[in-house]
Amino acid sequence: MKTKSLFIVLAAFVLGSVIMSFAVPQDQKKGGPWNVPAEYKSKKMPAGADATQGKALWSLHCKSCHGGAGLGDGPKAANLKTFPGNFKSAEFQGQADGVIYYQSFVGREEMPNYEKKIPDDEDRWNLVAFIRTLK
Repeated sequence: MKTKSLFIVLAAFVLGSVIMSFAVPQDQKKGGPWNVPAEYKSKKMPAGADATQGKALWSLHCKSCHGGAGLGDGPKAANLKTFPGNFKSAEFQGQADGVIYYQSFVGREEMPNYEKKIPDDEDRWNLVAFIRTLK
């Protein structure tokens, strides 16, 4: 009986360790502060920005690293040196619209520049509108 209990506890520990190794990014650093130009900090999202249109762009360009819900757990995220970020966090969502716009399209380091891949300003704001729904 004692051996069976020990086996169950050991199996639960091993299973938990395996699950956590996939849930917690390994050896990823948190990105430093962004140097966002003043012209972007004051940008406001247009009233007509369409989150539904933005979701399609998210699926095409962002989901692979940032995940479906913006938790930074997309299939490519584990291969990055820097954690892609949690877009549901109050810290992220508390940023100005223009800051998120800048981060999403200008990029830095492992975050690529998307200015040529998403050249239309309306599409860019649609994507920012979708990102705002990830609260």
